[in-house]
Amino acid sequence: MGVVIARWGLLGFMVISALVLGSQASAEEWKMEQGGIEPGKVVLGMRAGFAPLTQSLTANSSTSVGSLVNFQAMYSLNKWLLAGMMLEWERHGVDQERPYRDWGHQDTVSVLPTVEVRPVRFGPISPYANMSFGVNVNSFGENSSTRISPSNTFAWRLGWGADYMLNKQFALNAEMAYKRNDGHATVNGNRNNDWNASSFGFLFGAKLFF
Repeated sequence: MGVVIARWGLLGFMVISALVLGSQASAEEWKMEQGGIEPGKVVLGMRAGFAPLTQSLTANSSTSVGSLVNFQAMYSLNKWLLAGMMLEWERHGVDQERPYRDWGHQDTVSVLPTVEVRPVRFGPISPYANMSFGVNVNSFGENSSTRISPSNTFAWRLGWGADYMLNKQFALNAEMAYKRNDGHATVNGNRNNDWNASSFGFLFGAKLFF
């Protein structure tokens, strides 16, 4: 009986020891580290998602939640700062509300020189924030007799998100961003100064690290 108890006691001690060591290893793996990336890394990203406008595009209009595609190429200058470029495409369907009329859709291609900060890392998770300044190239595809020509505008984009590293070269990514796209449009030859396509973007995709 004493031998059985001793064996069970030894087994229990081994299980508890394994759990304690496993939890310590897990805590070690997820500890916070300064800097979120190695210096000299090239980062290529492709993300897709959706983008609601922050307000009505113009008076007496309704705008659909837009499709959003984003390409990114960055280079890490050190373990916390990256610089590079983004190219982003966005499309919104636009309707006149009263009387109802389908005007068509606005497309925006944004060219965005970008800087990104990665101050810390939690195991495989690397949170970041980025800022971009560039240009929004706007165009309009009409579905009615109304002729619309939106202006190109100054682009300012502020994003924040996180990478989840599956290995040293591949990561899953999620990001949210605000992008300013405030200008004017020529509608049937008349200038409309109330034309604001600023939006919030929600992106999901993957990144490669070289």
